[in-house]
Amino acid sequence: MYNNMREVVADLEKKGMLLRITKEVDPDLEIAEIHRQVYDNKGPALLFEKIKGSPFQGLSNLYGTVDRTEYLFRKTIPKVKKVIEIKADPTVILKNPLKYLTTPITAITALPMKALFSKPVMYGQTSIDKLPMIKSWPMDGGAFITLPQVFTLPPGSKNPMHSNLGMYRIQISGNDYKMNEQIGLHYQLHRGIGVHHEMYNKIEAPFKASVFVGGLPSHAFSAIMPMPEGISELTFAGMLAGKRFRYDFDDQGHFISTDADFVITGTILKNIKFPEGPFGDHLGYYSLTHDFPVMKVDRVYHRKDPIWHFTVVGRPPQEDSSFGYLIHKLVEDLTSQEFPGLTEIHAVDASGVHPLLLAIGKERYMPFRDEKPEEILTIANRILGSGQTSLAKYLIIAAFGDDPNLNTHHLDHFFRHFLERVDWTRDLHFQTKTTIDTLDYSGDSWNGGSKVVMACRGPKIRTLKSELPAGFHVPLSSQMTVIQPGILGLTIETFTTQAQADIEMGVLCTLLENQDLSGFPLIILSDDADFTAANINNFVWVTFTRSNPSHDIYGVRPFTYHKHWGCNGSLIIDARKKPHHAPELIADESIRKSVTEWLTF
Repeated sequence: MYNNMREVVADLEKKGMLLRITKEVDPDLEIAEIHRQVYDNKGPALLFEKIKGSPFQGLSNLYGTVDRTEYLFRKTIPKVKKVIEIKADPTVILKNPLKYLTTPITAITALPMKALFSKPVMYGQTSIDKLPMIKSWPMDGGAFITLPQVFTLPPGSKNPMHSNLGMYRIQISGNDYKMNEQIGLHYQLHRGIGVHHEMYNKIEAPFKASVFVGGLPSHAFSAIMPMPEGISELTFAGMLAGKRFRYDFDDQGHFISTDADFVITGTILKNIKFPEGPFGDHLGYYSLTHDFPVMKVDRVYHRKDPIWHFTVVGRPPQEDSSFGYLIHKLVEDLTSQEFPGLTEIHAVDASGVHPLLLAIGKERYMPFRDEKPEEILTIANRILGSGQTSLAKYLIIAAFGDDPNLNTHHLDHFFRHFLERVDWTRDLHFQTKTTIDTLDYSGDSWNGGSKVVMACRGPKIRTLKSELPAGFHVPLSSQMTVIQPGILGLTIETFTTQAQADIEMGVLCTLLENQDLSGFPLIILSDDADFTAANINNFVWVTFTRSNPSHDIYGVRPFTYHKHWGCNGSLIIDARKKPHHAPELIADESIRKSVTEWLTF
């Protein structure tokens, strides 16, 4: 496998998977626009040879297609899968010992190794202002590092097996940060670095941190891998790289990845926060300005002839979508071990990941009784109580065995299956005033909102329709369209206030009571029904990023019975834009046109 990022570039270029951008390009919006246009066309990885204001080259779109991502790890994915298979079921060794003969060697690569022949200071030092100052969207608060590997250790430890390696975006210019002296760290709920931060808050010792950029392709990927608490991401980085993670300490006591292209060392200021953002993020909106921790910069190291590895995020799918694909491919065998009874789970990338989670689970509680959701509700609670999956806002779970062809990754089929079976009088289960994803602004406060579990089990109870009923008319609606079988899209007046919306929904529900909507159990209100209906990605993005279940779910002929809410008619989700929502990401049109004129690939 590869020894450094230069070898990766050479290999991809040899295989026709890399494009060199030889003209000087501006890191302020232009580079990001080039990246987006190439990514949208499933194009090659990009090596930017001349970046304005920086002596360093940059690489993006490395993981831009699933095929290229699999190619990068073609030799190690099968080996890592074998380790995971043994973890899921140790008896597989007895069933096929020859298959797992080399697995101990793979396991050895999981152990980080102190570098014996690499200087910890690498080859040179630079400063923050010399790094590629890449700004991706017009309203971004400055330049950001988008593929950082942020490394921390608990107090008193120099053992890398105790470490946390996470991908927390880094703001390196703008706002209140002093250039070359301070950078901002954006880390959110359920992030391992928070555990270390809390430990250091209780003692006087400085909270040292290191930020790695580049290195082996597996290192960036390992920083987003959802490892169990207490297990270092460096173990996974080594296995997926096919070589042990190499490290050393500099003379200031900072941990150095000796394979990284760049290493920024510093100290996280424990009681100081600066405004960070805005930043165009992976839900397709800006994450707004909020106070986050500050890191005082000590040194910026780089290796000889380094490459600045970065990506451009935005409305999914984007380059980071390949991370989700690879995670699923690697850990699918562990699903039933982590969540007993669960057979499949899918955080829907097109919805921004956390807003929508689809799942399939087994029903074994009472197989001799009438079929209704029972065990899958227990599974749903387990999902919402575990790590990153606890950030799910909408969790739709179906029963295993009701449809042998059901697959959470086939969205059209999954929604059809669900809507044919769901009983809105029984199958809605809300959690209110709880936490949601930091980047999701659909709730009523930052990090605050609600969740809903929607469950279905049993035979079909309705036939979905693909055409509007004859004579169907809603006076409030300016657009009416079928989004997909069983889902009706309506456009009504722009959202103003929650109180006004409650009045509008009361009127709408009354108007719909006498309409024949038996084939449309779900109605989506949006600002542009035709856009929402254009494709499945638009549907899940609009519906699940722009609604807060407790506030935006209504129903025809609703009722509350012993605190259980349901409806006897169609369910309505108000997915109109709200005044408190973050702005959508819109590229600079003049730059888009300029890049389109000269870019060829």
